[in-house]
Amino acid sequence: MFVLEQLVLAYIGLANLFSFGIMGIDKRKAVKGIYRISEKFLFTCAFAGGSAGILAGMYVFRHKVCRWKFKLGIPVILVLEIYLYMKFI
Repeated sequence: MFVLEQLVLAYIGLANLFSFGIMGIDKRKAVKGIYRISEKFLFTCAFAGGSAGILAGMYVFRHKVCRWKFKLGIPVILVLEIYLYMKFI
C-alpha cells in the first residue's frame, strides 16, 4: 500500500504543477489578447487532481478570480479531492 500511496501523491503533485502552469500560460495569453485556453480544459485539469494548482494559479496570477464558476467551483472540487484522498488512501 505504501507504493500506491507514493504513486498517488506523485500524480497529484504533477497534476497540480501542470495546472498551475496552465493558469500562468492562460493569463499571459489573456494579457496579449491571443487565443486562450478554454475554461472547460481548466476545469478538466482541476477534476483530474489539479484543483490546488488551479486555485494557487488563480491568486498568484490574479486570473479568473472574479469568475463565480472558478471562485466557488475550484474550492468545492478541492474539498472533494481531499475527502476522496482521505477516504480511499
